[in-house]
Amino acid sequence: MRVCEEISRFILEDKRLTTEIKSIRHRVHVLSAKFFKNVLLLKNRDSLSDIGRDIYANELKRRNISDIFFANIQRVKESIRVLEEFTKLVNINCAIALKKLRYEIYDIEKKAVKKIAALSNPR
Repeated sequence: MRVCEEISRFILEDKRLTTEIKSIRHRVHVLSAKFFKNVLLLKNRDSLSDIGRDIYANELKRRNISDIFFANIQRVKESIRVLEEFTKLVNINCAIALKKLRYEIYDIEKKAVKKIAALSNPR
């Protein structure tokens, strides 16, 4: 989310869009912190043995700001969806709140499309 926020802030120079993304980023953090304790997450992280560590797929293919923004907004949607699904196991209200945030991201993505398309040189 931070990548999208910084593109909105420094490249699009859109205060409203930046504020919306930052707000969602903070709300996701608050919701996830209630159910996924950082200490446990860090304790269970094994980055050296992570099977996804050397999988790059299309991660290295970026031509411009548009590619960067949309690759990262896609990650945001997928990440929130993962949190949403797993919180269904422990707290349905949290899952519902995450779903609402995911739909807010869809709206932000739509707004960003117009702004990025309007850039004279999106590199």
